[in-house]
Amino acid sequence: MTSYKKILLCYDGTREGRKALRCGADLVLDLKAQAHLLSVVDMRSSIAQSAGMLTDVVCNSFEKSAREILQEGVDWLSERGVKVQGHFAFGHPVDEIARLANELEVDLVVVGHRCRTGLARWWMGAGNTPLLDRVSCSILVACASKAELDAAQEPVEEQVAG
Repeated sequence: MTSYKKILLCYDGTREGRKALRCGADLVLDLKAQAHLLSVVDMRSSIAQSAGMLTDVVCNSFEKSAREILQEGVDWLSERGVKVQGHFAFGHPVDEIARLANELEVDLVVVGHRCRTGLARWWMGAGNTPLLDRVSCSILVACASKAELDAAQEPVEEQVAG
């Protein structure tokens, strides 16, 4: 098995992101790997909905929220003994994950995945396929189990800890 020495965890505060964070933390600790955590602000849909007229206040609110999510992830990992370096970016998540993964020369990227069906899958496209084509490392896609999906109503602290 390949030894992963440098791992990039991607976290956005969603239940899928929390699953990726838990899986990534376990791997980092088991492999004694170097950990990096990325949070990305993707304002494309908000910009489209506002016809490109977002105010500085709204943009700052998005950034503040994403930085809080990043800090939440860093704190959670640190509490579990994972030494991690946090990274923050603006842009399309796939672009920013690929950019940082290549820049840091990571061995593994850990992302969460939300299963889509029917029209949503067709509309959204292939999901992680563009990322697969843009990095030269392994990718671990963490998917939530049925029990985890059922527990989605729990407070964030309990979900991350679970």
